[in-house]
Amino acid sequence: MKERSSDLIEKKMIQLILKGEYKANEPLLPERELAVHFNVGRPTIREVLQRLERDGWVTIRNGLPAIVNDYWKHGNLMTIVNILNSYEEIPDEFIHYVLELRIALTPAYVIDAVHHHPLKVISLFASLEDLKDDATAYANFDWELQQNLAGLASNPIYLLILNSFKEVFLRMAEKYFSEPKHRQLARDYYEDLLKTLFQKEIEKTEITIKDMMKKSLEIWRIRTKASEPNEG
Repeated sequence: MKERSSDLIEKKMIQLILKGEYKANEPLLPERELAVHFNVGRPTIREVLQRLERDGWVTIRNGLPAIVNDYWKHGNLMTIVNILNSYEEIPDEFIHYVLELRIALTPAYVIDAVHHHPLKVISLFASLEDLKDDATAYANFDWELQQNLAGLASNPIYLLILNSFKEVFLRMAEKYFSEPKHRQLARDYYEDLLKTLFQKEIEKTEITIKDMMKKSLEIWRIRTKASEPNEG
């Protein structure tokens, strides 16, 4: 399906902001000049600017050109999705950031789910024995597991946050699980987590989750450090 002009222009403008060609706290060209530059009508530019404002990239001003925001200060969840979708291959540093976020977020919604629906949580691991040893299978299994766990939590915000990242999550997960040792680490984690659930020891469940999140981050740090070119 052919992309709409507004979608293409939005992506292009985000890329220009990320590259620093549109600098934070500086005005964009007026709507009329942007329309000429991108060879579209002003209504299309207006639609793009409204989307960019919604996602924290710019601030629209009455009678004046929109001004570029510092997206790290004014952005939101969609800003992160926009950033990651602008890359053909997600940078290692962003996977690092997401793994750090999981350390804080994942234990909260998993323990919430276990408190309210322990048997349903156990049932989510029913297909573990049939899990194929490849990156795509592990990425899909982990996504469905996290999504269902968040859905079983009493706080609906967890699932809304995860759903915002579905496409990005799967892309990052495939890259992460492309390493066989990462897949083995995940399988060991799933099995250990399941044991704590059967034992009904919530404290052990929480410790197991936190330990896994930290291990994932550490081995990713080691992987990215090893792939850096040697200086000198």
